[in-house]
Amino acid sequence: MTPSAVPRLARERRLTLFALMSLAYFSTSGGAFGIEPLVGSVGPGWAVALILIAPLLWSLPMTLMVAELATLMPAEGGYYIWVRETLGPFWAVQEAWWTMGYSLALLAIFPVLFVSYLAYFIPALDPPSAGSPGGAGPLLRWIVALLLIVSATAVNLRGSREVGGAAKAAAVFIVGTFIVLIASSSVLGPGLGAGIDIALHDAISSSPKGLLLGISIIILNFSGWDNISTYAGEVDQPRRNYPLAVGGALLAVVLGYLLPVLAGLGASTDPAVWSDAAGWPVIAALIGGPWLGSLLAAAALVSMWALYSAQLLYVSRLPYVMACDGWLPAPLARVSVTTAVPTVSILLFSVLTAVFAALSYSSLTVILCLLNVASIMLELLALIVLRVRRPDAPRSFRVPGGSWGLTYVCAAPVAVALLIVVTTLREWASYGGQLLVVAGVVVSGIFLYFARRRAATAIARERGAE
Repeated sequence: MTPSAVPRLARERRLTLFALMSLAYFSTSGGAFGIEPLVGSVGPGWAVALILIAPLLWSLPMTLMVAELATLMPAEGGYYIWVRETLGPFWAVQEAWWTMGYSLALLAIFPVLFVSYLAYFIPALDPPSAGSPGGAGPLLRWIVALLLIVSATAVNLRGSREVGGAAKAAAVFIVGTFIVLIASSSVLGPGLGAGIDIALHDAISSSPKGLLLGISIIILNFSGWDNISTYAGEVDQPRRNYPLAVGGALLAVVLGYLLPVLAGLGASTDPAVWSDAAGWPVIAALIGGPWLGSLLAAAALVSMWALYSAQLLYVSRLPYVMACDGWLPAPLARVSVTTAVPTVSILLFSVLTAVFAALSYSSLTVILCLLNVASIMLELLALIVLRVRRPDAPRSFRVPGGSWGLTYVCAAPVAVALLIVVTTLREWASYGGQLLVVAGVVVSGIFLYFARRRAATAIARERGAE
């Protein structure tokens, strides 16, 4: 079964524009939850600067690239197919393998944050500390995280349409909650102006610290645009809907980070508050009182669930297309005829995520950042190759600006990648364990290619003979 042979879903089972936009939102952001440690790690001034710079150097180029390639090649498997058709099977395997590697880290982040936000309602879930030695142990926190994994997995097993429906409802609730936060800051607190003044003063008077962690957090919170391409075979009118979906989601993401952070800075700049252990519920309580803190905590729980569900949707399609090509065992190529759900793949990732959920947030972000940036470089190469090989191929969207526009889309992320490389070399001693994990993923991807090359070649020959 080839990726092009994904069961043809009835139109009522396919993802609509609003559902795709909501999934793009949760594949990338899901609200400002998770951005809090950025302020705590690099300071308010540099945090705001990174929030403003990241869309220009990272997110906008990514959305333009995805809009062009997803409309040119709207196939199940997305960027795996783009790289396979341009750079060949070796790099396609690495692209998918690296993505699955960082996706495991990404998936595990959301159950970890879910438990942290739930501790706002159930303080007993806080980890033990000198001040509260009676906090929950790792096992209890892991069991709570497991409940999120199981429930989101159950929805994914029903199909992409159900995942998209849940994402739409969650997006409306979360965006509405942050609007209430911003309005409360203007009415009950110092407002956005105070946050702007604090950020400007800090940026002028301080130098960045913890830069690798800060960049890793910002890349995490502004990445994921390419991931919505992996289920293109399940999207209604993909050539029309992909550009509209990523454009609308990008605007929501940028405003959804910038405005709440400015509102929150007026309430506190304490690094202990701007952390994954406290975060928006505590910040909101400082602005508007316990009711606002509870509202943000509830929105955080919804966001973590929806983020996990959206990530599971995209990553579960990669083992499917790889198995279709012979790079992974055949059972992973089985999908439901009516829902196109790769059941084995979804269950496999859920089990692996349950293991990774025992790691800390900061450890996961560094692993995610390095592998994600490497895979993005391959996708940009695929864009360039397709422009050279198929310049006149029908595209409902093309990166605007001609050669200058294409240069911007490719050069800006490369500049970010070079900054990450330099920062990693400077701070590598602080992240030795994470770098070993990254090296293990890279080496195992190369091993996978040579171990499965014969089986994949045989499948390719059979297709060529058909």
